[in-house]
Amino acid sequence: MTETLSIQQARKVVLLSQGLPPGRKSGSAIDATLSAIENLGYIQIDTISAIQRAHHHTIWNRNPRYKNSHLDTLLRSKKLFEYWSHAASYLPMRDFRYSLIRKEAIASGEMNHWYDRDKPMMKDILKRITVEGPLMAKDFLHNKKIGEWNTKPSKRALEYLFQQGDLMVPYRINFHKVYDLTERVLTEDIDTCVPTQEEYGRFIITSYLKANGLGQASEIPYLRKNTKQLVALTLQEMLSNREVTQISVDNKVYYAPAAALELLSKPLARSKLKILSPFDNLLIQRKRMKNLFNFDYQIECYLPAEKRQYGYFSLPILWDGKLVARMDCKADRKTSTLHIHHIVLEPSLTKTDDFSTALQKELAPFMKFNDCDSLQLHNTTPTSFKAVLENIPQ
Repeated sequence: MTETLSIQQARKVVLLSQGLPPGRKSGSAIDATLSAIENLGYIQIDTISAIQRAHHHTIWNRNPRYKNSHLDTLLRSKKLFEYWSHAASYLPMRDFRYSLIRKEAIASGEMNHWYDRDKPMMKDILKRITVEGPLMAKDFLHNKKIGEWNTKPSKRALEYLFQQGDLMVPYRINFHKVYDLTERVLTEDIDTCVPTQEEYGRFIITSYLKANGLGQASEIPYLRKNTKQLVALTLQEMLSNREVTQISVDNKVYYAPAAALELLSKPLARSKLKILSPFDNLLIQRKRMKNLFNFDYQIECYLPAEKRQYGYFSLPILWDGKLVARMDCKADRKTSTLHIHHIVLEPSLTKTDDFSTALQKELAPFMKFNDCDSLQLHNTTPTSFKAVLENIPQ
């Protein structure tokens, strides 16, 4: 029998599954960081630094006690590892064996990497790292750059060895990868058995639904190449075994674990406002956000300036269980100033006074997180909202 949820109920299930807004967590701050990553399944790594980078921002929104040093500590203590999810990511080490499917496919040539395989260069690099220990890309001197990304041949070879599993990244230095042999990075207690196709299909489904609460069959294998059929078949098996249930939301079919529906009885902190990263796990599937939250979002930093509607790095704002605004901002590290270039309210937002109060309250910790002690608000849409926000007591 198919359950039916309203859009509001579906949003609640999604947000509570995502850990947004966060509730109180017991234990140490770093344990809360690991717990958040294990719940989400991955944290996307990104280099854009208009504000704190996306991997820090995404975790901070779920763990207010988060420190930027946590990721490096967890990486060095082998609680996390770097690899590819739908993008470059930090992943829980407990899930390491599920990365072997992609690694074997790249090593065998079944799956193409971005670069051509330079076997002599790869052989030389492996030999050097074996003898010399962990090395960075800068340790390999090659002046020639090739391809549209203008990448050095040695860097391409390092990334190929990383993608096919010969090398891992045990830590970073100033955000630059350090590479070492996989067998020297992994400890004996880490499971390195390659999962069966059935195990892999179940992993994709269960990890997605745990993090997202509910999902369509087309959403679950998002950017996991050659897994759509596997996911579809495994979903039907899990449905027949009552491991998942079928749900109708706005006349669309979703799947969810039984535990997700129990979230409907739990409270959602609707008064808390969170300023999200464009790469936040909640937002990464744009069509999903349009269907469930009626929020049409595109990150515009990759567009020419003249084509941007909301700004270079516009951050979605979550409040009252909805995505109600977006804020283009930049942290000026030299002056410790957070510049809000433009706040745009969604047309559906009517409680502007309550929203302003919630935003003002969240801006203080957001500024601290971005190492800023002053704020400059430039533009708002509608323009009248600027006066409303500025009149809220500090």
